[in-house]
Amino acid sequence: MIHLIYESLLGVKFKFVSQFEFKILSSHDHELISLITNWYHEEWKIPLDKSFAKIKSVLSDETQLQIIMTIDSVPIATGGIYHHVGLLDHQPKFKIHKHWLGLVYTIPEMRRNGYGALLCEQLEFLAKQRRFSELYLFSDTAVDLYARLGWEKMEMVPLGSRLVTVMKKIMNE
Repeated sequence: MIHLIYESLLGVKFKFVSQFEFKILSSHDHELISLITNWYHEEWKIPLDKSFAKIKSVLSDETQLQIIMTIDSVPIATGGIYHHVGLLDHQPKFKIHKHWLGLVYTIPEMRRNGYGALLCEQLEFLAKQRRFSELYLFSDTAVDLYARLGWEKMEMVPLGSRLVTVMKKIMNE
């Protein structure tokens, strides 16, 4: 349960209680898969068919996963743990690492409220349940967020025209 506090223009504070949940997607969640592929297309211009194929592939492998976060049953965020991320196509030296947290997305109107951090913490919890010893990620936009969540910076590398930071987190029991 999330307690949200909003301040009106008159300075009066209101408290709302919302129910949030995480769901591990299955291949039967067609509407949610479609929604996520649309989110990824809008945010990162990932072709719909490519996202759809990736998510379906992930959902057919128990060592990978895609989750969705809802508030009051409304989807607001998603992310996953994958064996393959785009960085590996450009920086093959990182292929030795098998579990990548990635494609963390929160709908624009819900950003900067801590939901991305909650989603990452849930993914880390699921990784521990699956006995993954470590997770990796890369980012050029949320490095500070991940550092606050305990991720260690490993290396900065070029990815196309961007410079991204590769990060690691050991999954302690």
